[in-house]
Amino acid sequence: MVAIDETWIRDFEPEFKSQSSEWRGKGSPRPKKFKRAQSNVKQMTIFVYDCTGVIMTDRVPSGTTVTAAYYRQFLQKLRRKMQPNRPDLLENGVLILHHNARPHLGKDVRELLDGYSWEVLTHPPYSPDMSPPDFDLFPKLKINMRGVRFSTLEDLSASVTRPVRQLICSRDLTGIMDLPKSWNAVIRQKGNYSEGL
Repeated sequence: MVAIDETWIRDFEPEFKSQSSEWRGKGSPRPKKFKRAQSNVKQMTIFVYDCTGVIMTDRVPSGTTVTAAYYRQFLQKLRRKMQPNRPDLLENGVLILHHNARPHLGKDVRELLDGYSWEVLTHPPYSPDMSPPDFDLFPKLKINMRGVRFSTLEDLSASVTRPVRQLICSRDLTGIMDLPKSWNAVIRQKGNYSEGL
């Protein structure tokens, strides 16, 4: 199984509550919370990974919209990248898990996937987003970026490149292997929100 998802990498990711917690006395004033301003520096990045690590990343050029045509070209690049790096995936058949966004469902994209004999794992309607990158890859990618402000797109890109290189052949990415457990939790909760999937 190959999971494909995109995320915004922004100039500032706030710390988690657990990261910014501190010991205070009874009479100490509460810490001030600041409102997050709109990001001036941000980059949409598409990530592809499987149970053995990150296969490919694609930084969407600034001002570009991910359309069906863009996504089709991205999938063609992915296949070319998999031929030398993951030939076993291509031989055994690729099962793709991506969300139901319009660019992913376009006719050209469906025809390309059919031509490659890649199967798409569909999401049930109105189900919670069970994308492994959301609860596995992205938190691990952004953990060291939290609380740090980046002033340029180059600094931001460099801060993403380091952890991606570490995750290329990492056994730390368990989201795909944990997916059946997460699905069962959603079924037990009857589709309701579940903390910590």
